[in-house]
Amino acid sequence: MLKYLIVLLYIVVFVSLVSSDRTKDKIYENVVGNMCFRRLNSTHQTGCSSAGKSAGSVGVLHYIEKEEDINFIINDAPAPPYAPILKPKFFTRENILKLRDSKFVSAIILINDTSDMTHFSQESKCPNQFFRHINQPVCDVTKPETVWNPYGTGLLHENFDIPIIFLANKNESDKVVKCFKDFNTDLEGQAGKALCSIELFSFMSAAGNSEVCIRRSKFAGFLKQITYCDPLQGKNIYGTLFPRKIVDPENRTNDQSEKIILISARLDTTSMFDGIALGALDSLASVATLITSAHYLRKIVSNDVFEKNNVNVLFVLFNGESYDYIGSQRFVYDLKKKNAFPSPASYRKPLTMDNIIMMIDIGPLDGFDTLSIYSINGANGIANKFSASAQAYNEKFGLNVNITTRETMSLPPVSAQTFLRENSSFPAFVVAAKKPENKFYHSVFDDAGNLKYSYQNKSLDFDKLDVVQDTKEASVQNKIRNIATLLALGVYDILTDQKYTGEGIASSALVDEFLYCYLVATKCRLFDSIFVFNDDYRGSNYPPQRYISVQASLTLEATGWAYRVFGFVLSEKVDKDKENCTELPLYWIPGSLKNGECRLTTQNLSYAISPAFEEEGYNFKSNLYSTWTESTWTDLSARIFLRPSIAHESFTFLIGLFIMIISFLLVYFVKSKADILFSEVVNAEHESLPAQC
Repeated sequence: MLKYLIVLLYIVVFVSLVSSDRTKDKIYENVVGNMCFRRLNSTHQTGCSSAGKSAGSVGVLHYIEKEEDINFIINDAPAPPYAPILKPKFFTRENILKLRDSKFVSAIILINDTSDMTHFSQESKCPNQFFRHINQPVCDVTKPETVWNPYGTGLLHENFDIPIIFLANKNESDKVVKCFKDFNTDLEGQAGKALCSIELFSFMSAAGNSEVCIRRSKFAGFLKQITYCDPLQGKNIYGTLFPRKIVDPENRTNDQSEKIILISARLDTTSMFDGIALGALDSLASVATLITSAHYLRKIVSNDVFEKNNVNVLFVLFNGESYDYIGSQRFVYDLKKKNAFPSPASYRKPLTMDNIIMMIDIGPLDGFDTLSIYSINGANGIANKFSASAQAYNEKFGLNVNITTRETMSLPPVSAQTFLRENSSFPAFVVAAKKPENKFYHSVFDDAGNLKYSYQNKSLDFDKLDVVQDTKEASVQNKIRNIATLLALGVYDILTDQKYTGEGIASSALVDEFLYCYLVATKCRLFDSIFVFNDDYRGSNYPPQRYISVQASLTLEATGWAYRVFGFVLSEKVDKDKENCTELPLYWIPGSLKNGECRLTTQNLSYAISPAFEEEGYNFKSNLYSTWTESTWTDLSARIFLRPSIAHESFTFLIGLFIMIISFLLVYFVKSKADILFSEVVNAEHESLPAQC
């Protein structure tokens, strides 16, 4: 017995010392990237999906170095199907649609190699063109004045029944290119060799359009909890320059004497690939301008102004505007609905569109040195008055911004379109670039480099205003600060009916810190000063994503940070200690100097989900509201492996077929000769039995 225990002990020790990999891990090597995914609206589906829920899409890697390589895949195809590896310069509409429609292509890989790239935008040439205001000219590529995104390919709105993956990390890009060069470069002999291939899993559950998808989800819900798609939704962020009075939520009535100047910008952005959309020049510059203007006005305007003329300034960041103005549509919908905005939970009086005396919408700011003020029908003269004030302060402070006023029916893709769609005489005008210059609109490459942003890291007190002497440096921080200054002072003149005589201008340090937090990492000075972190979370080394997303995956990260920034820039210090500063609208923050401050805040959140998903029995064909949804999916993954040659696969198949046939024949033979083959055994058994009496 002892020797058996010793042998067993040796076996246990031996097994514990052996480290063996699973066969799967030796065959496959994972690839980390960002998948193109599926979205739907009232008419069709867009985006990408792999071949099946369990099988995925498999293709032989082929590196595209020239246009002829694409023709090789489509025409010759010695070892199909293929998964071409493309640089951004080859990711054109013509090439991608050609690959999509080829029967020899099963997947597409985009690598992060920006060499020779001049522009890259998957958005259409006229974003949100079907939800423009009623007098907006139809988009016509032959008329440049109607086109806002001349570099657009429209691929964001195409449907692909094959997966597309973007490898943002250079190491991942190098991995797949190296695998191609190691095994797949002998093009003539591909059919007879083992080839490096990729397997992509990105199966999308939704299909058809939003109406069909939602109906399928409701029907399936009777049987079990199945969701095929979710409405795009998030939160709008708003805050007022002056605190509004708290009222009883049961007795809230609209006060027509309260007047509002609405200043807005777009919070969200988008791209073709999941989890990677920075929108630096697209919309983040506009958000930074609004934030900095709000901070500046809070510093130079006292609450006495509101008490004197009952005019307040409402700052709003609309969410989901990239998808047919989701946020602003819901905002207007709530303004029209009795006592819906702000909600009763805000304890403030409701507002309507009649309370708004002027809307200033901050659009794309491509090229910060030239600023255009777009208005329709003069916007009741307010645009010209605002322009005159801004120009005067531009000369006073030497901000070097070329300001022009344009009375036109053709506006950029901005939230004001929604208000003008509701009321063509609504007093709105747009502050935006003179002409579109963003070559990476709604793409993965609209990042800090496209904005020409470099963190200055001056460790300045960003809660303080700049002085006039700081206006000369030509950094993007100063350019945004200059525009924010002119915007705020134009509003100042309207609010106070007098000229600003101070010397302070908006804070470039605030712009610097805000852009760092949203383009580089949430572990940053600004966020660290406006939020009390704990040991479990102190920010991350990545920027927040500003794609609107869906309720199922809603983290509110980008929205949550913007909400807190609003709470900082639109608040005023109050003399209370931390123990007595615990309930909103009071909020305790560390402060820019980390001394600890109690702030009286005005910010809040409202819904940013299309009314189409709120109204019972909504007609999805009416084109009244945005109808965008996002498909659900399971795991998204990619891995490369060495696929055997066609000859090897055929040989293996034939051997298997041969063995199967032999097995059938052998079984048949044994069964048919069973009485002969097993007769001796039977007789032997019979002989062992006792004789019957």
